[in-house]
Amino acid sequence: MKIKHIITALLCLLFLSSWDSREKTVMDISGEWTVQLDSTGSGLKNGWQNMSFKQLMKLPGTTDDAGLGVPNKLKPSLEKLQMSHLTRKNSYLGAAWYTREISVPNNWKGKEFILKLERVIWKTNLWIDGQEVAGEQNSLIAPHYFDLTKYLTAGKTHRITIRVDNRKQFDISVDNMAHSYTNETQIIWNGIIGRMEIEAFDAVRIANLQVKPEISTGIAKVKVTLNNSAKNTKGILSITAVNKKTNISGAVLQKEIQIKTGESAVEADYNMGKDIKLWSEFSPELYELKAELKAGKNQSNFSVDFGMRSFSRKGSVLSINEQPVFLRGTLECDIFPLTGHPPMDKEGWRKVFGTARNWGLNHLRFHSWCPPQAAFEVADEMGFYLQVELPVWSLKIGQDQKATDFLYAEAQRMIDEYGNHPSFCMWSMGNELQGDMTVLTKLMNSLKSKDSRHLYTTTSFTFEKGHGDWPEPEDDFFITQWTKKGWVRGQGVFNSESPTFNKDYAASVEGMTVPLVTHEIGQYAVYPKIDEISKYTGVLEPINFKSVKEDLERKGLINKAADYTKASGKLAVILYKEEIERALKTAGISGFQLLDLHDFPGQGTALVGLLDAFWDSKGLISAEEFRQFSAPVVPLLRFAKAAYTNDESFTASLAISNYSDAVLKDQEIEWSINDGNTLMASGNTKSAVSIGYNHNILDINESLQKITKAAKLTVTVNLKGTNYKNQWNIWVYPQKQTIDYGKVAYTRNLDEAYKLLKAGKKVLLNPDWKKIKGIEGKFVPVFWSPVHFPKQAGTMGVLCDPSHKALTDFPTDMNTDWQWWDLNVNSTTLIMDTVVGGNPIVEMVDNFANNRKLASLFEGSIGSGRLVIASFDLAADLEKRPAAKQLLISILKYMNSESFNPEVIKNPEILKSVLTEQKEKGKEDAKSIY
Repeated sequence: MKIKHIITALLCLLFLSSWDSREKTVMDISGEWTVQLDSTGSGLKNGWQNMSFKQLMKLPGTTDDAGLGVPNKLKPSLEKLQMSHLTRKNSYLGAAWYTREISVPNNWKGKEFILKLERVIWKTNLWIDGQEVAGEQNSLIAPHYFDLTKYLTAGKTHRITIRVDNRKQFDISVDNMAHSYTNETQIIWNGIIGRMEIEAFDAVRIANLQVKPEISTGIAKVKVTLNNSAKNTKGILSITAVNKKTNISGAVLQKEIQIKTGESAVEADYNMGKDIKLWSEFSPELYELKAELKAGKNQSNFSVDFGMRSFSRKGSVLSINEQPVFLRGTLECDIFPLTGHPPMDKEGWRKVFGTARNWGLNHLRFHSWCPPQAAFEVADEMGFYLQVELPVWSLKIGQDQKATDFLYAEAQRMIDEYGNHPSFCMWSMGNELQGDMTVLTKLMNSLKSKDSRHLYTTTSFTFEKGHGDWPEPEDDFFITQWTKKGWVRGQGVFNSESPTFNKDYAASVEGMTVPLVTHEIGQYAVYPKIDEISKYTGVLEPINFKSVKEDLERKGLINKAADYTKASGKLAVILYKEEIERALKTAGISGFQLLDLHDFPGQGTALVGLLDAFWDSKGLISAEEFRQFSAPVVPLLRFAKAAYTNDESFTASLAISNYSDAVLKDQEIEWSINDGNTLMASGNTKSAVSIGYNHNILDINESLQKITKAAKLTVTVNLKGTNYKNQWNIWVYPQKQTIDYGKVAYTRNLDEAYKLLKAGKKVLLNPDWKKIKGIEGKFVPVFWSPVHFPKQAGTMGVLCDPSHKALTDFPTDMNTDWQWWDLNVNSTTLIMDTVVGGNPIVEMVDNFANNRKLASLFEGSIGSGRLVIASFDLAADLEKRPAAKQLLISILKYMNSESFNPEVIKNPEILKSVLTEQKEKGKEDAKSIY
């Protein structure tokens, strides 16, 4: 071994030995405190020492945990107040005083002291032995720090009193919806929920450490912030990096420095050596950078985790370490129902990120808030790309200078506390911000100049006029739901355009100069899962869920609740699949952000997830199945439609989205078409699959003539030898079928139907759907929430029994799938609450704010006659509408059979009010909900 290497090794050994032999200089002050609530503020006016501190409470913790505050008195009801969000069992808004005694260790003599309160809402003040400590603290996302040097004495017992005021300090939110300060998901708790500790320092210390990796040079650019409360002095700064997986240390960099009184900064270039491990989702390699300062008798140590990574853009493509990356993301809106606040430990975040990874995701967006340290640490370890936002969702940006100043201060705190984390990749100034956009641009540019480790955007979408449909000039990336050229999410197209699976959003993103990420795609409401109620064992009560349950019980519908959840949820699944696949098919899109993979039980009870609010599956689709279309590699099939006749051919083109870390060389690809029992066709090919979007891997062209009976077929594509596969359903109907009414009388008029029924006839009543009273027929379910957006037509999809003989020749599952599109959009859903007797054949799940009995296909007997009411259009252009024709044929076969013997309708005259004619209405526009 060369002498130089021996010296380097010895330096490392001495440095690390010195590091590990540090005496304990941190005192944990968590535990039992006494607390006094002070909503009137009398403690400041009359002296808090005069208050009675009798209530014991544990910190970290909240007043909600302790059962303090105003008890909830709301009872279950479908009123908006009860349905808006989960309900706090005990609410408190105002100041709360926390006090206890602490003993300062004898060996801390001559030290300086800093108190750290890791997370608080919103303002803190501090007293030691009755003397107020200088420096009121305000932050929603970073620790509150107090310098206690002048107030504590080593070897002495002191009384520490903390005043926490959780009232709004600055206007950062419309209707208190920003997730940093809200009762929608996180609650406006009072208390302290993170680490509570006093650390002792020498007079000369390292106050902060920032690391900027440069993978092109192998250099970690280090900025060390120093704090010196003594005279100017000299010191030795030693720096090394340790690979956290192998525990192998790099060379020690030593630097002699001049240390000025007050705050100063020293910069150094640390060479990471030859064998650098890069950080990404595929190899989340972490390093710990350790810095030690020796200045006379003063010694200070500081360490941070970081990753050697470059998250950047090349034109309109996002890249990680110079390789294209596609973000498969969802939102995290501070949804933790048991505590009402985020986990402050890594275990809680492992559930979040572990579940997200299991469901194929590599990205989380923190909507209008910044998570705590533990979240970043887990994301670093697991290789997640995070978008973090300032704690703001405002429509009045720039109107209040104090609020703007607060955002600048919060941004600096985010850099200081979380900027080193490799998972911190993207930074948005906030959610759907409106107002003076130049104020946001100025803020964003100031951050760019300070910290180039992240990509920046002005806002996560905006409705501000003149903005939101194209990037702001200074944006590094762009988040939107539409551009000036068209929609980039299914909300705008899935109900208005017939199903086609060969479309993408290329026309909408043409000319885009920065990476585009689709904004909050999905938002398809799923009916509440009633048995979830028992999971709410913490500080929040699910009065919204209980309200739905009681309403169903009152209406005799509780036995249908599980089916409502399943049917609406299965519809949401197919819509989320197509949402994701359209984004993947668009070469100019760099990622999607779901709203949401898991439920958001605020803002009107927005149960838009395939997982519940606890990140547990609802059983609608397995994680393995979801990963078929949300993974690093996804086979994508382009084909024209969902419903075919057997005189056509199924033609499709296979593409593959490959955002893994490797080219798939000479990859064997298999495809098949089957009806569940029989293999109808198959084939294979070999192809290289490059990183990125791969067009036209193979073409499929299969005649459907051999299909002689109506059938659902499944087309499957499998990448042999890998876990990557995908599948799609299509429906094939015989073309040469005649519509045989047999003994069934068809009419569009209710009065005529009454006459025919009186004569003992079998009657198919198919009124003009455009003219009858009811709910607009839609393919897509309720958007977001029927409580938050009450104006929308509010159904949640088909619910039927596939074994019902009326559906024998119309293959279907119990829920809506793409073959129902034409039927649903050309219909009016009937409200059948007042009908006594009869039975629905095809129900529509109502939204949970109403819970009405809805149907689009209903049967019943009246006198000696038997009736089917169909509010689907079963009359117009049936040769061009194969699904509608097939349903009609199936209904008629049933009605002409001996099986057609429906339950009696006991109040047949009520059908006059159910089928009342009304003025024809147009279709609801996708943007009308706003």
